[in-house]
Amino acid sequence: MGRRVYRALLHLYPSSFRAEYGSEIEAVFARRRREVGGPGAALLWLEAVVDVVWNAARAHWDILRQDVRYSARVLARSPGFAATAILVSALGVGATTATFSITDHVLVRPLPFKQPDRLVKLYQSVHDYVRTELSPGNYRDWKRMSRSFTAMGEYWPMSANLVGQGEPERLDGSKVGADLFPTLGVRPAVGRAFSAADDRPGAPGTLILSDRIWRGLFGGDPNVVGRHVILDDAPFVVIGVMPRAFHFPSRETDFWIPFRFAEADYADRTDTYLYAVGRLAPGVSLEKSRTEMRLVASRLEGAFPKENARTSASVFRLRDEVSGQSRVLLLALFGASLGVLLIACTNLANLLLARALARRREMAVRTALGAGRERLLRQLLTESLMLAIGGGVVGVLLAVAAAPLVARLVPGSLPIADIPPADLRVLGFAMLLTVGTGIGFGVIPALRVVGGVDAGDFSDGGRGGAEPRAERLRALLVVAEVTASVALLIASGLLIRALWRLQATDPGFRTAGVLTLRTALPMPKYEKSAPRAVFYDRVLSEVRRLPGVSSAGYVTGLAMVMRGGIWPFTPEGAAEDPDAGRTASLRFVTSGYFATMGIPLRGRDVAETDAAATPFVAVVSRSFARRNWGNGDAIGRRFKLAGQDRTIVGIVGDIRVRGIERTSEPQVYLPAGQQGENQIFYVPKDLVLHASASASSLLPAIREIVRRADPLLPISDVRSLADVVDLETAPRKVQLRILGGFAATALLLAGIGIHGLLAFTVSRRAREIGVRMALGAMSGDILRMVLRRGLLLAAFGVIPGAALAYAAGRAMESLLAGVHPADPATFAAAIGLSFAMTIAGSLLPALRAVRVEPMSVIRTE
Repeated sequence: MGRRVYRALLHLYPSSFRAEYGSEIEAVFARRRREVGGPGAALLWLEAVVDVVWNAARAHWDILRQDVRYSARVLARSPGFAATAILVSALGVGATTATFSITDHVLVRPLPFKQPDRLVKLYQSVHDYVRTELSPGNYRDWKRMSRSFTAMGEYWPMSANLVGQGEPERLDGSKVGADLFPTLGVRPAVGRAFSAADDRPGAPGTLILSDRIWRGLFGGDPNVVGRHVILDDAPFVVIGVMPRAFHFPSRETDFWIPFRFAEADYADRTDTYLYAVGRLAPGVSLEKSRTEMRLVASRLEGAFPKENARTSASVFRLRDEVSGQSRVLLLALFGASLGVLLIACTNLANLLLARALARRREMAVRTALGAGRERLLRQLLTESLMLAIGGGVVGVLLAVAAAPLVARLVPGSLPIADIPPADLRVLGFAMLLTVGTGIGFGVIPALRVVGGVDAGDFSDGGRGGAEPRAERLRALLVVAEVTASVALLIASGLLIRALWRLQATDPGFRTAGVLTLRTALPMPKYEKSAPRAVFYDRVLSEVRRLPGVSSAGYVTGLAMVMRGGIWPFTPEGAAEDPDAGRTASLRFVTSGYFATMGIPLRGRDVAETDAAATPFVAVVSRSFARRNWGNGDAIGRRFKLAGQDRTIVGIVGDIRVRGIERTSEPQVYLPAGQQGENQIFYVPKDLVLHASASASSLLPAIREIVRRADPLLPISDVRSLADVVDLETAPRKVQLRILGGFAATALLLAGIGIHGLLAFTVSRRAREIGVRMALGAMSGDILRMVLRRGLLLAAFGVIPGAALAYAAGRAMESLLAGVHPADPATFAAAIGLSFAMTIAGSLLPALRAVRVEPMSVIRTE
């Protein structure tokens, strides 16, 4: 029994070492066992195990060093082959590592908070809207009545004008409750967090800076705590700086100030604007918290039947704040990168197989000199691993370089950095990918060649019995390449068609020649309507006089930038019914807005004379009028919104408020002069102007006009309306560029694979071709024979590739914008391109076959 155990232990040594020294080592151990008895036997076994493990590791290390040195010499003699193999491997590893890093960053990696899997986001569910903000009253009661959470904190994204640090700056920030940072489990890197005292009305203003703003505007001053700044004309003192990796609620957040609720803020439960984050208590599951919060919401609905009618609660993990479309987009890219990796690996396997077949005579010589099968296999695997490691290093560098290019694929709804980190997690994945590539696709060619080495390989032809099988294997690898490349081509084509369809979608307004910028009015300086009216009149009158400007106007928020603003309304004569689902997107505008945006108008525009003392009026969209009054004329009709009765004076075309791909609610536009003083959020702040002059020539004059109207007011968000619309499809364009690059790479590698296989086949069948031509075969016959082989390989790859592409199209149907997953034009174009690539890859080997000299070949044989 002991002898068998020791013999099994010796298998840790290389087989060549065992063959030479194994019997002698066994004999020495057997003799020592006979000499040692009793308690000494256990020590002998311990010594034997340590000795075998240590010496086996040394033996493997010595062989590895020999193999590495030999492989380096062999590859140095073939730099072209080595460079090609490394490049092919780098393309596969680089593509997959880059897409893994972004997919892992967005969908898998834990958020940068304490126990992030316990963090959830809480929403109100109202009618058909599953995720709506909370009212302060409901939030306070949810926090008081729930038991599923150890902590709960609230926030509200906002912006403010910072003055006193050079030029006025418009900064994005957030109002937060004192419990928010403890809920997230994050503390400031400098200074302190907010306390309950900071939340009290009338307390001195306190401010926490982001790391980016601290370094950018305050020069990273370590004594920044205690500095006084002015935000929206109110004084604040800096009390802390958040860590560099903290991005909450979004990457654009520059500062945080405390929420301060007066008792009156809790009265209106229909005033919903708060976001809430909770930390699940130990032992509480997500489903249990959802059940409890629905029960809490039901109790509040009973207590406040009018305000909370049909209002429930929904709870989602903070990590899941990713839209389904973004998720599908990332998974599609990762799947495409795996296709590129497959193609790269099959090309690498083909290269290694062709090289190994060409070295069969060398293998035969080494076998004759005593090298065993295992020894030859190790040598070939060492070469493939060295090539894969070289490709892996280059691939990681490519992935790191490509990281900034995929930043647009990171959803802004996640509190994470925009560029995925190249940390040990990503490097570990790249290492596993590299080793797997080297071994997985190097072992098959090695086994094929080593298994067929015999004495016949000393002949000039060097053709052993493994060649037909090896050629079939290479053909299968090429078919796999064609399959993956066809799938990628069709998927890219479907997404191209979808992007074209989206870009052809009419947003409902013109984009050419429209410049937009923001002049957000600080409160309470502009809390009253009178100073706002003076500001709008002065700025608009001067902007409209600028050379080249044809019209200008103000609006609460640009379409596709401000997507919400949803309010319930009741048409005249109808009963107020919360279950009727009558909602509209609300904006306040000044005169000239519709003309500037090119939105068709019937009736009259809002006017400067529409003020609080005049009858309340509204301009509505066609869908609003049609939904409530059918095909009848809605001008002169009345409806109630925000507690006020309004008369419709104009009807405008519908615009895509929520974006190109989403359905928008009907729109209601109200005069800026009739805005109530409790609707601060809806104060018009975006200036739009239509001009024939360039933005660069107009902007200095506009800045001067705003400076004269209010010297402390910054200008921000300067962009053209075309840029706003283009931003809607920006993630798709990034995805399409990456996927298109993958498809082009796949097509190129598949063409190279076909070319390599046919070139190898022609060289191996040179004698057969020479005999055929000597017996009367025409050049056209030989040409057709080679081309037929290439087209047959393509055909075998196209059929499964098309099936795979259809399945992929069904999986990513949410990205196709109505394009059918089996779109005939896309499939036909991709398949035609694949066959064209096949012909191009087959052409040189076919011409080489035609040029074979029959007598020369026969004479050499």
